[in-house]
Order: sequence, then structure tokens, then C-alpha cells
Amino acid sequence: MSFKPIVARVLAAACICGVAAPALAENPLGFYLGGAVGDSDLRSNTGPFGYPGYLQHDTAWKVMAGIRPISLLGAEIAYMDFGHPSDFTYYGNQDTRATATALLGVGYLPLPMPFLDVYGKLGLARLQYRAGSSFACAFAQNSCQSVGYLQDQTDTRFAYGAGVQAKFSSLAVRAEYERISYGSYQDPDMYTIGVTWTF
Repeated sequence: MSFKPIVARVLAAACICGVAAPALAENPLGFYLGGAVGDSDLRSNTGPFGYPGYLQHDTAWKVMAGIRPISLLGAEIAYMDFGHPSDFTYYGNQDTRATATALLGVGYLPLPMPFLDVYGKLGLARLQYRAGSSFACAFAQNSCQSVGYLQDQTDTRFAYGAGVQAKFSSLAVRAEYERISYGSYQDPDMYTIGVTWTF
């Protein structure tokens, strides 16, 4: 099941509810906590024996805490889990794993609708990325061999994203896209639906 169309539907429903109930849109600025779940894309740009990379999908989730001291600017820290998909192909059994802790600045558009926010994110993420194969077949040599192919790295990278949220008093429903810049083909990303509670 893909979360990408669900993100769009939930967002549309949240906006309709926000228009219908503007009296509930007085969401105070300040500290918030939240969580989200959705779909991720995990990529590897190399494989064993020189085979090309691959793209895998899995369930993603994250938890976050943030602060919005003024209406246009805020900051957020998040733990992001992009999942752990695995796949058996003709040249090996592959699996990928990525998690990150991110610190992001959040900028909000000055919309004339207090119940709706559209925002962008930019910051840094400490990404732990692991991709490997347990074995592979080398058809050029007409044989299968056990291999120890493994990419295991931890790096600090740029992170960015965008989202929209509908607010109902202290509760907000949000839909987001986030991506970590890890390489031209290896950037992990996620589409999520989440909720936050502002204190």
C-alpha cells in the first residue's frame, strides 16, 4: 500500500475540515511533539560484481519535537526511520537500512488562513546508512559465489523537505515530504502523514 495518494487525501480532508471549523483554529505558538508514518524510498548506487544499484520501498516513521516562537519561523528535531527493506534478485539477496537524527529550521508561508500552514524545512541530519548483499551470482563465470558486499556509513548531510498542516486548536494534522542528500542516487526520502500536539 502506497502512502503517497493517502497523504494527498488526508491533506484535502484536513483542509476542508479547517474551512468548516475556523473557530477551532486558534493554535498557540510554542513547543510541540508529534509522530508520523508513511512510505520511504531507499536506494543503493552500486551492487556486487559491478551490477547496477537498486531502489527499494518500505514503511517509514518518525517522531519529532519542535518550537515555533514566531509565526514565520521555527525549529524541529526528529528521529527518522526509513525502514529495512530486503529483496532477492538474480544476482543476490539485498537489504538496505537507513535511520537519521535531524535538526531542521522551519519556515512558514504568511497565509491569511490561521488554520492552515504551508512550510519548508532545511537543516542537517546524522544519517546511518547500510546496504549489502549476502551472496551473488557471477554469470560471466557461470558460478555463484558468497560475497561480503557491504556499505555501512554514518555521515552528516543536508536534509530538506516541505509540508502542509491543518490545525484544530492544539492538534495539527500534517502531510510531509522529506529527503536527505546522500549522493546523486542514494538520497533516502519519505512521504508521511502525522499529527502534532502544541503545548
